[in-house]
Amino acid sequence: MNGDHFNILLFDLTTGKGERTQVDGRDQVAGGSGLAALLFTRYGQPDASWDSPGQPLIFTIGPLSGYFPLMSKTICAFKSPYHNQYTESHGGGRSAMALRLTGLDALVLIGRSPTLCFFEVSGTHFQVRDCGFLWGQDVFETGKILRRMSKGSGHRSILRIGPAGENGAAIAGINVDTYRHFGRLGGGAAMGVKNLKAIILHGDAILPLPKDNRYSKLFAEVHSQVTDNGMMKKYHDLGTPANLKTLNDLQSLPWRNLQATADEAVDRISGERFADEALLRNSACSGCPVGCIHVGFVREKFMDSHRYLYRQVSYDYETIFSLGTMLGVSDRSAVLTLLDLFEKAGMDAMSAGVALAWATEATEKGFVSVQETLAPLAFGDFAGYQQAASSFGTGANAFYRLLGQGTLKAAEVYGGKDFACVLGQEMAGYATGEVFFAAQALGFRHSHLDSGGYSYDQQHANQDVNAAVEFLVRDEASRAFMTSMVACLFARNVYTDSLLADCLQSLGYKKLAATIPECGRNIQKIRWQTRIAGGFHPESITIPKRFREITTWKGPIDPQYLQALQTEYGQAILSLVGR
Repeated sequence: MNGDHFNILLFDLTTGKGERTQVDGRDQVAGGSGLAALLFTRYGQPDASWDSPGQPLIFTIGPLSGYFPLMSKTICAFKSPYHNQYTESHGGGRSAMALRLTGLDALVLIGRSPTLCFFEVSGTHFQVRDCGFLWGQDVFETGKILRRMSKGSGHRSILRIGPAGENGAAIAGINVDTYRHFGRLGGGAAMGVKNLKAIILHGDAILPLPKDNRYSKLFAEVHSQVTDNGMMKKYHDLGTPANLKTLNDLQSLPWRNLQATADEAVDRISGERFADEALLRNSACSGCPVGCIHVGFVREKFMDSHRYLYRQVSYDYETIFSLGTMLGVSDRSAVLTLLDLFEKAGMDAMSAGVALAWATEATEKGFVSVQETLAPLAFGDFAGYQQAASSFGTGANAFYRLLGQGTLKAAEVYGGKDFACVLGQEMAGYATGEVFFAAQALGFRHSHLDSGGYSYDQQHANQDVNAAVEFLVRDEASRAFMTSMVACLFARNVYTDSLLADCLQSLGYKKLAATIPECGRNIQKIRWQTRIAGGFHPESITIPKRFREITTWKGPIDPQYLQALQTEYGQAILSLVGR
């Protein structure tokens, strides 16, 4: 039922003109991550700066998007302001379903609007509209206004940025439908530099379904696997915050800028504690029956006569780590309040929390002072962090504007590089050991989800460099195919290659179904070729000293093993592209 080509909308924000076109390559790159890299090779400018008007901002989905459960993510690809190289970020919400129902596999935006604008696309039209009145508005207020201006509740996805993206912060994200994000590596700045405040996807078309009953039976089988056998129960129940106590028990949970990997205070900030005291409701991305989005609440007194304001804040493991344990804050209300401030500013909360943790230790050691931080910073001091978060999110002074370009950028100016918790970008919350540190530092997106390095650490106490690197390369290829579908990676144990092949077959993608491993390796290669063409050099990545000073369940980190992993993994990446 589906052709071998991709349906693309290319729109130039400078001229205000666009066209729908078709691009071949389905059997080579599948969609999603692979398609994004293919489109960047066509429209991107590897030798130009990230903020060049001609650089594309790319959104892609996969062949199974909208057709099967948990195929609910969208890829956002761009040249990153963080490292000036090609990257991608993944977001959910209604974005994938809405883009599918515009009849598109990809949206490519080039150019720079002469005035602040938002872009709308549906199955029948597309247009750009001026919105200078939204300059400086936070993410939530922007969403409220755009929902009134552009009707279509339930079939519409709104992607927008806040002040952080407008101001070019390299850790600014793109908010998707309030509770999801393209969070990492500066998509918000890549959008803001185009004078683009928001993108509205109107999914107003009808999804064509296969006429035979093979598809409907297969859909029911997949849905049953996802909902009936308990495989996804963890994500619906406590959600990813269930990992807090597990990792703390393994001495793998970063505390106070990774000065410790475990603390008894975890009981005050655990997934169970959040669920008991803060959980308001669950939500889900479109096309997902799991409901892993956990929405908490914060009650704030605003009048002496006992009058309270309630704010809804979506939380997960990574945000509790970055704004809780990493800052030594062990109060759930404090974590949610800090998270709400960064959400409003449109700043990646993971990177922001890790950056504030560095700033706190830098304050303790005399590298920076209150003159720079605008508030006294001390681990565990929520009041100081609350003031700092407001200043950081808006880039209130030169220090916070520099910190917004990345922790290492600030450390190069002020000192303190040894304790900057950066692995390519600000670390994820897994201090599991050497394999994960090397994997995130050198991984394609510098993400803990590029491969299962964090899981490998928890299962292997031995130090076999070749086995670890072989695992990282093989696992990355498998995940590259999954992110080209574009599946939520929570479902990676459900969607085996065999099941993916059946799903693709049911929709008419016979050749792709028969070549999944080969296609995954090809996508892996194309992505690395695109990244390396933009200037990526594995040997230039430095793993700061702090990561060699900690102790996990396996004992003290072995610096020689870590260095060997970094060297061999870097060489393996280069060999993927024939270098």
